[in-house]
Amino acid sequence: MSLPESSKLKFTPDLTICRILNGMWQVSGGHGAIDPPKAITSMFAYFDAGYTTWDLADHYGPAENFIGEFRRQLEAAQGEAALSQIQAFTKWVPRSGRMTRQIVEHNVGISLRRMNVKCLDLMQFHWWDYQDTNYLDALKHLADLQNLGKIKHLALTNFDTKHLEIILDNNIQIVSNQVQYSLVDRRPQVQMVQLCQEHGIQLLTYGSLCGGLFSEHYLGQLEPGRWDLATVSLRKYKQMVDAWGGWKLFQQLLEVLDTIARKHGVSIANVAVRSVLDQPMVAGAIVGARLGLSEHLQDNARVFDLKLDQDDYLQIESVVSRSRDLYQLIGDCGEEYRR
Repeated sequence: MSLPESSKLKFTPDLTICRILNGMWQVSGGHGAIDPPKAITSMFAYFDAGYTTWDLADHYGPAENFIGEFRRQLEAAQGEAALSQIQAFTKWVPRSGRMTRQIVEHNVGISLRRMNVKCLDLMQFHWWDYQDTNYLDALKHLADLQNLGKIKHLALTNFDTKHLEIILDNNIQIVSNQVQYSLVDRRPQVQMVQLCQEHGIQLLTYGSLCGGLFSEHYLGQLEPGRWDLATVSLRKYKQMVDAWGGWKLFQQLLEVLDTIARKHGVSIANVAVRSVLDQPMVAGAIVGARLGLSEHLQDNARVFDLKLDQDDYLQIESVVSRSRDLYQLIGDCGEEYRR
């Protein structure tokens, strides 16, 4: 199996990515026990199929170490040149507080060593407390490390529009912001997309499958209780569905997505992901990779040949237009992490 050319996107002048990124939150715990050797073998299956872009973080359990070990085994098997085909986007999620050059450089160094690289492809920075403006110091130190060749590109995770603009006003160059974006959560459309368009900043999206709720498995099913949901992702996004409009409305959305999926010969998940990839400034959607436990490589590949038409979007809008306004309920992108 190989992915079509439409699966690739020139993310930056020196980085071409797969528009479905392999999300490694699933190896951090709460999604089933991961066996490291099986996980690395599974990473080769993703790579061979064309899913070359990985999304991870310093706090996703062994994720950075998995990247490092995968790189070592790939180089041994296929040579150093093969390493240029991988893109690994990590995150730094520090506690709020004073941010010195030493603190920032130390933590970047940890990721460099774990991932077995001399330069990080993309450092996605997250900050918990906007009242603590030390995030600007941290980003300035990261920019210095970028100039020294330890980071290729700087990015953000779960920053809202207001604080992204503050960062830009401080002359810190940002290439992307990672935000929750799905047919259930369309908050980026309110303000974020416009600012990103003005400054050429792209979006990497997560939650586009609502942790797996966008699937035939939940179509026509009674509302699950918390402990009927087997992973932390499912429990997290079921709460988002509850806030959005509840299980009854979600079932109506699944029915519409199923009709569209059958029309195009794809899955509900394919329609959900394609609908996000079609949005302005969206570079890629992160789909969780439960390495060694479950894979959806062939199903995900159908996203790239899927073309949703105007009638498809009108059907989708007929349901989502009846949902609650999550921007009013929760706030801008990432606000749920700061309440």
